[in-house]
Amino acid sequence: MAIVAGVDFGTLNVRVSIVSSDQGRLGSATAEYPLFRKKEDPDHATQRHEDHMTALEAATRKALGAAGVKGEQVEALAIDTTGSSVIPLSEGLTPLDDYYLWCDHRAKGEAALITETARRTGLEAIKWCGGVYSSEWGFSKLLHWLRHNPGKRDRMVTAMEHCDYVAAVLCGITDPAAVPRSICAMGHKWMWNAALGGLPPEDFLVQVDPLLKGVRAKLNGRYENSRAIAGRLAPSWAAKLGLKAGIPIPVGAFDAHWDTIGAGIGEGDVVNVVGTSACIMAIAKHASLIPGVCGVVNGSIHPDYTGIEAGLSASGDIFDAVARRAGTTVAALSEGLEKFRAGQTGLLRMTWDNGDRTVLVNPELGGVTLGWNLTHTAQDELFAAIEGTAFHERIIFERMGEHGVPLRRVINGGGIPQKNETLNRVYANVFNRPVGVPESEVTSLGSAIFAFLACGAFQSVEEAQRALCPKLRTVEPDAREAAVYESLFAIYRKLYFALGQPDSEAVGAGGVLPSLRKIAAEVRCA
Repeated sequence: MAIVAGVDFGTLNVRVSIVSSDQGRLGSATAEYPLFRKKEDPDHATQRHEDHMTALEAATRKALGAAGVKGEQVEALAIDTTGSSVIPLSEGLTPLDDYYLWCDHRAKGEAALITETARRTGLEAIKWCGGVYSSEWGFSKLLHWLRHNPGKRDRMVTAMEHCDYVAAVLCGITDPAAVPRSICAMGHKWMWNAALGGLPPEDFLVQVDPLLKGVRAKLNGRYENSRAIAGRLAPSWAAKLGLKAGIPIPVGAFDAHWDTIGAGIGEGDVVNVVGTSACIMAIAKHASLIPGVCGVVNGSIHPDYTGIEAGLSASGDIFDAVARRAGTTVAALSEGLEKFRAGQTGLLRMTWDNGDRTVLVNPELGGVTLGWNLTHTAQDELFAAIEGTAFHERIIFERMGEHGVPLRRVINGGGIPQKNETLNRVYANVFNRPVGVPESEVTSLGSAIFAFLACGAFQSVEEAQRALCPKLRTVEPDAREAAVYESLFAIYRKLYFALGQPDSEAVGAGGVLPSLRKIAAEVRCA
């Protein structure tokens, strides 16, 4: 029997799970850290490295206590984080500033410039991340920082993704040339592509902005998938965490990608990691270019497959916003929601409250709700928001299917499906296919699986999944509800592209509101 620690840094807290190769999860604990936003700038979202590491210390010690395990029994530690969450670093890998968190969208202009330059110069790499570069991704954020911090930029020796920086810090790595670089992070968010020579060429970056001169060389290090070892736990951090020094730490990855492994993904599955945002993941032995997705990267999710990532810029954050505006919580607002039926509210929600990550890749969009009347409630809006996120995900499934990704099973991972059965039911009906839901939470289980691989307890991802992944319960679609959603999805799909694309052709929208009212009336009378 082997025991490891799996670490998951989410948007608002870190979870540490102590996991046995024989018995599964023995215990876990979380610790929170602040997210810094500005009312005057809704695109601003930052966090501090010190807060992350303080929380990691607290959560690790609490998890050991909850599991009844001594620190010296833990044989490996693995870390996943949000992303693209970028931090600029000076000599000795010391932070020059806070993290630009994944949901920081201040770099919209930089992203548009990178996209325009890539298309104008014929950069091949842009095609492998959907054809549009996002404000959520690395080069956009780094360029934004360089432009707005002239007094600090000369001291920058490198910049790192959160998953790579935490691993380097825990291993005591201070040389930029020796840092681990996750191909999950760098492939999906920085246009790194082994077949194209790694990162985009220097001349391209300089054409985007001369401030990027030399940045390519500064992003050096060891580019590896998560089978590789980033390093070993340094004595100073072993003492802080209550673990033994020298245990292996594999190269990290993004939280949603490893949650996908923990949910039991295989080829033909789509794992829908629903949390503050939604990440839609698939793996394939062979994959082609897919316009509008966040990346097609070999080895990014599963080391032996090509990883395909898409998603929504907000899911749970929208549900929270609806509840917050109503002066309540999502849990309270969800009471009685199980009685709602497809289309009964007469509302149609375009869930662009935090922009569009896939397939339009447009951070300038905003949420739209059609069909309001004088009697609608916050609960109606919450149900419409759940329906809207499901419709958006179906758009993504269609795009992936059109480009050869096998879609045989949907698994609803992430934290929200564990506590919101209405969401699972709506998603099954909108997709008109069964949805599998893990019988227990999978957050940080993917981290544990890669920790087990690092210490040799399992020889393959699949062996670890068979031993550790929870069983799935199946939520079947209801034929009557699915039929209603077919009608609504046709309306949604038309509006999605008409409202979301700046160069869209004119569409007839005069029948939309009457159709929503008609569908709602028919549902209420059925």
